[in-house]
Order: sequence, then C-alpha cells, then structure tokens
Amino acid sequence: MPVSSADELEPSPLLSWQLGQSNLLDWRPIIETNPSLWREAKQRSHFGPMVLIATTVGGSAPLSLPESLLAVALTLRGAEVHTLLCDHSLPACLNLQKLDTPQERIENYDLERIKCQKCFATGGYLYQPLHLTNHVFSELLTGLDRLEAKQIAAHVPLSEIENYCLGNWNIGEHAYAGALRYFTSGNLDNEPNSEIVVRRYFEGALLTAYAISKLLSKYNFKAACFNHGIYLPHGIIGEVCRSRQVRVVNWTIAYRKRCFIFSHGDTYHHTMLSEPLHAWETMPWTEAMTDDILQYLKSRWQGTRDWIWFHEKPDEEFSRNAEEMGLDLNQPVIGMLTNVMWDAQLHYRANAFPNMLTWVLQTIEYFAKRPDLQLLIRIHPAEIRGTLPSRQPLLPEIKKVWPQLPKNIFIIAPESPVSTYAAMMECDSVIIYGTKTGVELTSVGIPVIVGGEAWIRDKGITMDPSTAQEYFQCLDQLPLGKRLDSNALKRARMYAYHFFFRRMIPLQFTEPLSENPFVKLNITSLEQLLPGADRGLDIICDGILSGSPFIYPAERLGIDRV
Repeated sequence: MPVSSADELEPSPLLSWQLGQSNLLDWRPIIETNPSLWREAKQRSHFGPMVLIATTVGGSAPLSLPESLLAVALTLRGAEVHTLLCDHSLPACLNLQKLDTPQERIENYDLERIKCQKCFATGGYLYQPLHLTNHVFSELLTGLDRLEAKQIAAHVPLSEIENYCLGNWNIGEHAYAGALRYFTSGNLDNEPNSEIVVRRYFEGALLTAYAISKLLSKYNFKAACFNHGIYLPHGIIGEVCRSRQVRVVNWTIAYRKRCFIFSHGDTYHHTMLSEPLHAWETMPWTEAMTDDILQYLKSRWQGTRDWIWFHEKPDEEFSRNAEEMGLDLNQPVIGMLTNVMWDAQLHYRANAFPNMLTWVLQTIEYFAKRPDLQLLIRIHPAEIRGTLPSRQPLLPEIKKVWPQLPKNIFIIAPESPVSTYAAMMECDSVIIYGTKTGVELTSVGIPVIVGGEAWIRDKGITMDPSTAQEYFQCLDQLPLGKRLDSNALKRARMYAYHFFFRRMIPLQFTEPLSENPFVKLNITSLEQLLPGADRGLDIICDGILSGSPFIYPAERLGIDRV
C-alpha cells in the first residue's frame, strides 16, 4: 500500500529544477549535515507511535512546507511518520478556485496539466528526500472505488448532496463547502451551471473517504495531523479519523508573525468556540501582561507585528471621513462588522440567524425604525484583499433589498482605506457576526453584541443572544452609553492575551515572505529541530504525540515583539 520507493515521489528533472528555484526548503543538504542522526532517528521510529501527516494537497506550499517540517521534527522525537499525498486522483479539491481554474476543466476531469502535475510534484519535492513511509491516493483506490464514487455523485439528487452521509461521515457537507470555496460565494444561486462542480466535489469527497478508510484499516495510527480540518479533502479525513478513534490535530498559520494555531479534534474555527474557560481565566495576571497585549493590539492597526492583515495604509483620521459620509459623531453611532460571505457560511455555525446575509438585512431593517441611532456598517476588507476575494460581495446584496439606504445607515465599502479600528472607536457599541475583531474591541472597553458565532462569545464579556428575539432585545437596549466595567475589561484583556500570545505558538526559525509559499524556514541543520531547540516546536510535537494542550506559556517564556 505505501509507495514502494521514495524515488516514485521524485518530480521530473524539469519540475525538480523549477521547484528548487522557488522558496521551498530542500531537505537534502539539511539531512546531509548529520546523516547518522537522521538514519538512527528513523530506525528508532519503528518502535514509536505511528503518526499520519495527511498533507494530501502538496501544491498548497504554505501548508505542505510546514507539514514537511513536522514530519522531520516528529521523526526526531521517535514517531513513525507516514505521509499522504494526492497523486492526480481527485476530480476537485481545495487547491482549485474559479479565479484561476476554469469551471470547464473540472467538468471535463481536465486538471492534470494545469494543476495536478505541479501539485503532486511540490509534495514530492518536500517529502521524497526524507525517505519516510509515503502513501498516495492511487495506491488506495481501485477501479471499482472510482466507478462507485462516480455513479453515486451522478445520481444522488442535487438537493440531497449537502446532507449526504456515508455511515456517520458527513460527506456532503464537506463536498458542498468545497464547491462554495471554489466559487468564493456564500451560496450558489447566482452561479450558472454550478451543479456539475458540486458533483465533482462530491465525487472527490467519496474517493477521499474510501482511501482514508482503507489506510486506517491497515495501519494503527495514534494521531493524524493536517491543515484546515475543513473542505475537501481535509474535512473528510477528519470525519474518517474521528470515527476510527484516531486523534486529529488541525492547524493553520496564525495572525502574528512566526506563529501557528494548532487544535485537537477539529478545525480551530470550531474548537476555539468550545475551549474551556479555565484554559485562560485562571492564569496569573499582571500589569506587564496588560501592557503587552495593549501594545500588540495597537500594532494591529497597521499590522506591523503580523503576517496576515488586510490594510496596506489604513486611514486613521476618522473624524474627517465621518464628516464626508454625513455621520454625526455627536449622536450615538452603533458599529457593525461583517465577515466575508462565503467565509462566514463555511467557518462559523449559525446561531440566532441562519446565515450572515439574513443577519445583515434584518439588522438594517431594525435600525431603519430607530432614527435615534446611526448604524455604521464596515464591510470586511478581505472581500477584495483576502487570499480568495469574494465573488459574492455584500454591498450588491444589500442594494437588492435597499436600493436607497435609510438616512441613518452608513456603509464603509471594503475597498475604503478607512481604519476599521479608528471607526469603531467612535461607536457606542459594536455588533459582530464572526469576526475576531470582537476580541480586540472588548479589550479597549467597547461593548460588543455577537450576532453569529465568534471566538469572543460565551466568555463572560459580550452580549450573546442565541435567538433572533434575544438579538433584537439586545438592540433595544442601545445606546448603552458606557464602556465595559472593570471586571469585563480585565476578562477581555486576559482572553486577548491567551488568544494572541498563548494559542498562537511561535516558531523562531520561520519568517514571512512576500511571495509563495509566504513562509520561509530558516533551517540549516537537523539539530535546530531536536527537542529543546525551540520551545514552540516542542509544544506542538508534544501535543501531536501525547494530546497535551497547544498552549504556549507566554506569561513565563515571553513574547516576540518583532
């Protein structure tokens, strides 16, 4: 079942040369700095716990590069690491976007030349030099598997695909999410001929389930580590692993430079909502920690200490902008922060409202009847500046219902350079759906109402309605006319510290790049990856191997202020 020889992962000479000219890490010279150390580590690993690094989409270099690092670090800690790549086997996956992959290519199973070849080659370039046990999808799938997946995908009614389950695996949910991500849209109502794309993602989800099920039947993995934890194929991998009692670890690149978020059991989008309060509310608290988090939160206005931000040159002179908009800062202003439509639909569970658009439209309708208040809606800049710009922008959706906005409602468009932070500082209170900005606003005392699912929810800090009725009862209390009390403010800052400094785990040998893969690994020897060399890496590897919390004790170890 595993690839019989690491050579079979090796890219063609031309592709290998091209990849070598990129910013990917070449593990060969690093291993050659101490080949006996690597050889002995692999020999010992046969007596250690089996860990699956289920990269699958090798061509997503910002994700496959750190996972190759984990493969090496875990091997050096005694784990028997297996890797998994898709080798041109899926008809659709998260590596496709309509922006760069025409829909016709998916319909005609024509991805080999434009996507699959380089995708698999990238994964092979990273993993082949390690000579670990490498698995590929084609070794796990038979002709009958492919035929069955194609037939099911072709014949299940479209209306039933999203809720389709294979046993207790939510196959359809992840397939439909994959299609939404491809179109970068919150729904497919305005996407002509989208059905065939949904069916290709459905087929890919079925194939992934078949392949992972076979792999787990043959090997006794103690843990499986892979990025995202949602979409296709990683959402399906998580479904199958959990059903087979294989511990799941998901991860993503965090906001702070050199930092990553890891979570147990499911995607961090979900686990951050359910994290026990005792993980942070009992930690010792000092004035120095208060200063640290406030200084960092202020840096986020310009993104100077982050490698993910959405404003190049934010305009922080909001009084001038308000005057140009006709917004009266002498009268109560209520802020409203949206998410990207497709992002909100996929990442955040519905709460008081079925989706974000319904929340926005019903909120506008409410404020249209409250001329005593001004509603300032900031549409998320990531609609146009995100990694995957939205193809369902919010403003046109609003204008379908409100061609002429009520006079007390104002909108800051996504392309506007207006600083979100500066604008919200002028507000009596702020309503959010799922944005992480709620963590920041409460830390400076601004009251927040959570209309959807956000990580700041249920922390004893915000107003958290669970139904539409409760939501509008919260709005009836506006304006609040005051900032958070001292107890809520302290809790907000403690949670912000925990979120930004403890859950975001630093790896000191990483640095941001302005081009793909956007992460550089400054590694020149295997010794840099040994236990004790990097505290963040130790915490990550311990969590994968033993299930210990992915929490970096920044209050003891300090923080990176770069």
